[in-house]
Amino acid sequence: QLQLLESGGGSVQAGGSLRLSCTTPTSTLTHTYNGFAVAWFRQAPGKEREGVAGTDSYGNTIYSDSVKGRFTISQDNAKNTVYLQMDMLKPEDTAMYYCAGNWGWPGLAEWSDPNVWNYWGQGTQVAVSS
Repeated sequence: QLQLLESGGGSVQAGGSLRLSCTTPTSTLTHTYNGFAVAWFRQAPGKEREGVAGTDSYGNTIYSDSVKGRFTISQDNAKNTVYLQMDMLKPEDTAMYYCAGNWGWPGLAEWSDPNVWNYWGQGTQVAVSS
């Protein structure tokens, strides 16, 4: 079973920045052309889990409208890590953030559906105060 590990969460004031990291013990995450896709999801208390950003193994990216222009997903092949750089944070960004992985990109219409992702991390908490 492939294990994903998130880190980088914390507490910041509105307007601040955080960078989340997602890695795996095996050299699977960011090997170009291997077909492994990664996405970041978040879940606030009482709300459904929502897709925030995704990337395929070629480096193509996609974002939800709520974070577009503020968040950036990227890969570091040397470190086998996928990052989520979060800038201009808002209180409504407060949530548990999860890294998800899949062999194969789910598609533009499906990527934000958590049910199509097979591998998950334990989550890292992000809290943004006003």
